[in-house]
Amino acid sequence: MKVELLAHTRDADAICAAAGNSCYSERSAADIVGDIDSERVLSRIVGMGHHSVIEHAVFTFSVEGVSRALTHQLVRHRVASFSQQSQRYVSMERASYVVPHTVEGDPEAMVLFESTMDSIWDAYRRLESMGIPPEDARYLLPNGCTTNITITMNARELLHFFSLRCCNRAQWEIREIADRMLEICREVSPVIFRDAGPPCVRGPCPEGKLTCGKPRR
Repeated sequence: MKVELLAHTRDADAICAAAGNSCYSERSAADIVGDIDSERVLSRIVGMGHHSVIEHAVFTFSVEGVSRALTHQLVRHRVASFSQQSQRYVSMERASYVVPHTVEGDPEAMVLFESTMDSIWDAYRRLESMGIPPEDARYLLPNGCTTNITITMNARELLHFFSLRCCNRAQWEIREIADRMLEICREVSPVIFRDAGPPCVRGPCPEGKLTCGKPRR
């Protein structure tokens, strides 16, 4: 898995702080942006739950080497934009797939997993050699097949995404990508993402009896 920040709103903390402060001022955000304590103002605004102002900050990530099992979960976050590698136009001739950690840790399971993948890709290549177009041959391919995807979210949706997907109860692969994205976001916008992550970093776990009992700090 490779996660890279392609682009983001520069000085996002300052811009969002100025936008929020302009709601209560005769001055515009352009006049305010250099005259306020962005950290203090934005911490107060976000802490009060007024998250609309952080929609002005946008982040675009390039993600490589993840499974389609992950991206099927990812695109459920609808307040976002996605561009995914096409299996219609890109041949998946090279066997490339994600192996779950539980399988990696079990030699017998690993042999079964790899032999099945080898059979799938052998059949895929044979279909292509018979003139079957990639868009039809791909019906053989598994959820574990790797893909690349570009993701754009504003900061408000990212907070929601991190709240759900950084949780220990989230599926392991999407939790890994969420953790990496959060680490990157904290580097470029430390105020907005200071308390980002699963609910247990901010208070009690909302999962009730389903809680993992291991709060992430």
